[in-house]
Amino acid sequence: MASSVSNLASTVATATAAALEDLHFSLTDYIVFSLMLSASAGIGVYFGFFSKAKNTTEEYLQGGKRMPTLPVAISLVSSQLSGVAMMSVPAETYSFGFNMIFVVWAMVLAVPVLIYIIVPVFYDNNVSNCYEYLELRFSKRTRQLVTVTFILNQFLMLPVFMFVPSLAFSQVTGYNIHLINTVVSSICVFYTMLGGIKAVVWTDVVQGGVMLISVVLVAILGTSNTGGITNVLENAAEGGRFDFSFGIDPRLRLTFFSGIASGLLMWTGKLGLDQSCVQRIVSLPSYGHAKKCLLMAGVGFLLIMSFTCFTGIIMFAYYYGCDPIQAGLVSKPDKLMPFFIQDIMGHMMGMPGVFISCVFSASLSSLSASLNSFAGVVYFDYIKPRINHSEAKANATMKLVIVVMGAYCIVGGFIVQNFNSIIQTMWTITGINMGAVVGVFCLGMFVPRCNAKVAVSGIAFSCLAMLWIIINGQMNFKAGLIKYDPLPNGLDQCEAKGFEVILNAINKNVTSIGTTAVSSLETPKELTTAFESNRDFSIYDTSFYWYKVLGALLVFAWAIPMSYVWPLDKEEKQNPKLYSPFVRSLLNKPSPVLELEELPLKTPLSEEQIKEKENGSAAEA
Repeated sequence: MASSVSNLASTVATATAAALEDLHFSLTDYIVFSLMLSASAGIGVYFGFFSKAKNTTEEYLQGGKRMPTLPVAISLVSSQLSGVAMMSVPAETYSFGFNMIFVVWAMVLAVPVLIYIIVPVFYDNNVSNCYEYLELRFSKRTRQLVTVTFILNQFLMLPVFMFVPSLAFSQVTGYNIHLINTVVSSICVFYTMLGGIKAVVWTDVVQGGVMLISVVLVAILGTSNTGGITNVLENAAEGGRFDFSFGIDPRLRLTFFSGIASGLLMWTGKLGLDQSCVQRIVSLPSYGHAKKCLLMAGVGFLLIMSFTCFTGIIMFAYYYGCDPIQAGLVSKPDKLMPFFIQDIMGHMMGMPGVFISCVFSASLSSLSASLNSFAGVVYFDYIKPRINHSEAKANATMKLVIVVMGAYCIVGGFIVQNFNSIIQTMWTITGINMGAVVGVFCLGMFVPRCNAKVAVSGIAFSCLAMLWIIINGQMNFKAGLIKYDPLPNGLDQCEAKGFEVILNAINKNVTSIGTTAVSSLETPKELTTAFESNRDFSIYDTSFYWYKVLGALLVFAWAIPMSYVWPLDKEEKQNPKLYSPFVRSLLNKPSPVLELEELPLKTPLSEEQIKEKENGSAAEA
């Protein structure tokens, strides 16, 4: 066994270089990719220098509240489909099956929640920053605590958004990842800084079109090269990729229940309770426009993400029995997508360039929207209260914040390159506080009896508890008690399929090892895997897909009992508009306060009062 593995290692060293010579960017691909970046930069230049608009913070952050509906809808879709989604979602379905589709379909539930429960509250209270709502409903301290978590999330996630597409570009060109990261991040910072929200939205429109074309083409060409949809479905079924899980054990990596629950909470949190999206939703002229925008965004998201999920199934069907990862051509699943694109589309002029443009478009959309909203939050929450600025100086300050954050994203790439599974890393990091943030917004909109003290302590309790659970979970991973091995694939059918590139990378003596990756290390007898567990139940073994849901539930688990310990002051009156519309209808509303002109000049006396008055007058006489 050891000699076979060493033979594979020695063969891969020479064969990988030869294979990558066959899989490379052509001049046409570079031109296509450069055109996409030039279009994005050009839009920023237009809105920064030539568009006739006032130099105000409202114009820079909200487009003067005159943004058109369809472009904003496309922008919302584009910014949710980061390069992580384009690269890691197909890798997820390739490795662990089609259960990821449940997370996508949760958008069907999230859109009505946003339209009828969340967004009306923002419009009714005329907020431009979703964190303003927390100050109105609870206190300034609550707002500051949540904005701190928003800023920390941006610091953790923005380098990931930009590094992943650089990984793809490096895979097909051989250029240094950090050089690519620096160039493209600089372009994104350039157009975001110059053009503000208008540049963000209109570049997202261009990039959204590139993404849609790319994922549809990949799905069609991949299916065709695999021998048709029938072959795709048969190979995927034989490989267990359609073995849907409906288990209720929270330790299972991804099931129907964890997918729907975590998807609903994530899309609600990302689209309706994250400033990078709320900023664009409230930039629309009215609530009616926002409803149409969210419906269009939901349909667009389902379309593109369903294609993206199914692309992983197509990849598996294409490489069924001839896995490039085991052959050593691809070091981890997150790098598989660009390899697949070059394999099936490398001979087609410009097509690899289109797909890499798609991955970069997705990341640029996420990065630009996040940078713009990040600058607004930092300025209004932390800079403006301390310094008196004119509108022009305020915009200049926000542009400087964007430049500084862009530089940080470039440096952060050196850390991100060490992550093994990008999607698992992202869900784990955001699991610390995203559930708490969604939980406190829902607490404010749904539970009138909760006050600021309850809200602040609920956020702290949830974040600290989730941090403890996640740290212990990572320790279990490191100890080998949790191990998410992917579903099996192999190398036994490479010769039959005629994959010359992969055949050149494997030693003929190694193909008989088997159809699954072999580890020389013995795994513990008691183990939690992606699909089962024979260990005694431990909350530390909970799947990372449950983290956000658990974080939100912890807020309510703390807040409901504590609202009786720290009740509302009897004299404290809440504005009914601060609650979700359906909660308002359930409240026992007090008598409406009448304006002075609506009050009667004199309150009519009852018959008893008239008699008493007459008797009193007679006695006085």
